[in-house]
Amino acid sequence: MTHRSMTHQPQATGKAWFGVAAITASLFVFLTTELMPVGLLTPLSSSLRVPVGVAGLMVTLYGVSAGLGVPFIVAWTRRVNRRLLLSLLLVVLTLGNLVTAVAPSFPLVLTTRLVMGFASGVFWAIGVSMAMRMVPGPLAGRAAAVVMSGISIAAVVGIPLGIFVESLTGWRRTFLIWAGLSLLVLAAVAVLVPSLPSDNAVPVRAVFGLPRANAQLRLVMVMVVLFVLGHFGAYTFIRPFLEGESATTPTAVTILVMLYGIGGAAGNFLAGHVVTSNFRAGFVVGSGGVVVSLLLLLTAGHQLAAAVVAVTLWGMSFGIVQLCQLNLTQAAAPSTFEAAMSLNTMAYNTSIALGALVGGLFADHAGVRSVFWFGIALTAGSIVVTALTWPKRT
Repeated sequence: MTHRSMTHQPQATGKAWFGVAAITASLFVFLTTELMPVGLLTPLSSSLRVPVGVAGLMVTLYGVSAGLGVPFIVAWTRRVNRRLLLSLLLVVLTLGNLVTAVAPSFPLVLTTRLVMGFASGVFWAIGVSMAMRMVPGPLAGRAAAVVMSGISIAAVVGIPLGIFVESLTGWRRTFLIWAGLSLLVLAAVAVLVPSLPSDNAVPVRAVFGLPRANAQLRLVMVMVVLFVLGHFGAYTFIRPFLEGESATTPTAVTILVMLYGIGGAAGNFLAGHVVTSNFRAGFVVGSGGVVVSLLLLLTAGHQLAAAVVAVTLWGMSFGIVQLCQLNLTQAAAPSTFEAAMSLNTMAYNTSIALGALVGGLFADHAGVRSVFWFGIALTAGSIVVTALTWPKRT
């Protein structure tokens, strides 16, 4: 990762970390907004009078726009100050959650989610690099880990809180509350994040030329696609699976999702402090943990104790993979990290969309259990590709 002159970095480390915290809060609202339908899939589908698999399109279309639009938008805004750009993205998120809360029809909800996805995709491309630029160079990796911890916070607090609020007030008020949270984060970004001129963004043609010229980056993208297809294909339907396997109550589902997030926080910590010398090995171990957890759910998920172990292991494994794949992307393209992250985001979010779409087809035609077998197959594929094709020294 390259850094510009110290005039673009905060003078006080304490102030810098407040800015990093604002970026982490941004990740929290973007991610919880993206995945909120996962926790609310059952009531959403009932209220909007669509099948569960069709309701999953709320995740699919969000991921499509987040993935396909990001390389273009990041390149077209390469001269825009990153603090201003992030503020505009949060405005889109706030308005999108507000419209979702009052939308009278499912087509309007889908259209809104499509627009919001563009904003989310750009955030994932610029957010981590913004945080890394706000601290002294030696602390950049730690800043990235702090921002990525927002994923665990979202899983532990955000999505379970959404499920809880929905059980009390309904899914519409849940999205209304998230519109308010997004507005608060917008204010935090405006106050706490310093001015950050665009650092290393490149034109669109150069962005799409990176994988052709960079074999290591190309391999990372294949790994990410296979893993995300498998992971999110299954995770999108975790609530219907748990409810169908063991007649789990909404409260129990909330607790299990919180355990997933706690596991994710532990995995993020482990990846940041234990596997820093070999992120490739960390990726393999984390992916293997996902496979094991899905197999455990399929074979013993009807027992609550087994479900607790499996979901916690799933979250921990995901936390490991998340930080490892981010660092592998940076290692593959250190001088064009923002552009590489836009491609990573394109691959990641498009795979979320495809995973949710294919998972919905499996769920509607072969049952929810089949979605988990799909997840196992694709995640195992990412392990095989990583183990067999990665250069011996990275």
